[in-house]
Amino acid sequence: MRCPSGEPSLDATTRRTVDLSPLNDHFRLFGKFDQNLSALEDALSVALRVEGNALVLHGESTAVEQAYAVVQRMLNAAVGGAQVTPDDVALATSDVLRGRSETALPETLYRSHRGKELRPKTAGQRAFVESIVRNTLTFGIGPAGTGKTFLAVIMAVRALREREVARVILSRPAVEAGEKLGFLPGDLKEKVDPYLRPLYDSLAELLDGTVVERYLERGIIEVAPLAYMRGRTLSDAFVILDEAQNATRDQLKMFLTRLGGGSKMVVNGDVTQIDLPGGAMSGLLEVPRRFADVKDIGIVELGETDVVRHPLVAKIIRAYAVQPPPE
Repeated sequence: MRCPSGEPSLDATTRRTVDLSPLNDHFRLFGKFDQNLSALEDALSVALRVEGNALVLHGESTAVEQAYAVVQRMLNAAVGGAQVTPDDVALATSDVLRGRSETALPETLYRSHRGKELRPKTAGQRAFVESIVRNTLTFGIGPAGTGKTFLAVIMAVRALREREVARVILSRPAVEAGEKLGFLPGDLKEKVDPYLRPLYDSLAELLDGTVVERYLERGIIEVAPLAYMRGRTLSDAFVILDEAQNATRDQLKMFLTRLGGGSKMVVNGDVTQIDLPGGAMSGLLEVPRRFADVKDIGIVELGETDVVRHPLVAKIIRAYAVQPPPE
């Protein structure tokens, strides 16, 4: 039970009470060490305390009404069996402050082999997932740390588990950030595997290692450089192209036209991290203009507010977005 000390003052103008009796396990709502309540107090400058089987909100009138709406979303999710997290609190708070009509948190997309509930953490991530569900082809464009790759892989593995597709194909252009494949030791597979490691890491977060290995051996999951896609028709598959900013216009066109019947495709990239040699133009740069009005294609642009890595990452992205002062 929570009765904060040294938190926002309880001598407030407004008090509202949330009935917790529908919830058997308060931990699902409060989180570890009541971290969800602390996050809400910090976000909206309200004070929260538990009185019997009720959560009492104190604070300025507008803030209390906003916090009440957030708690209702959190409570609905917890009653439904979800473990609410501070990220859920942040997303619900964002929804309320922006006047969005959602009355519940996003559904859990997938439970990892460790039992972790995975769902969108930001408004941009939610839009990205909704676009993947709604469209055959979705472009996710945004900076590092916004969860583009991980969410796409989650949706791919989920589609595979629900038998919506027969296989998952993950690809990246073979362009290195400051390295040359020819200087790396080993055969071609040994050269490209380290470059494709982020895709393997995403799979390892979702599936047990033996399952990943078995799927790879059977071709149910394929991880390959972009060049391996030429001449193929990718049917009944969930296909992901990662780091697409390093694909030229012709390469991107080649990849997109591989799409076969019963397939879904996601193309991700960060146009601020183009590593193409010789000043070649990235095909991803023209995507918003070229496909804006094409039905069944979704284009979702994520920003620094969608960064879900360490909070410092968003500040780093912001710092690189401005022109530095002259030396």
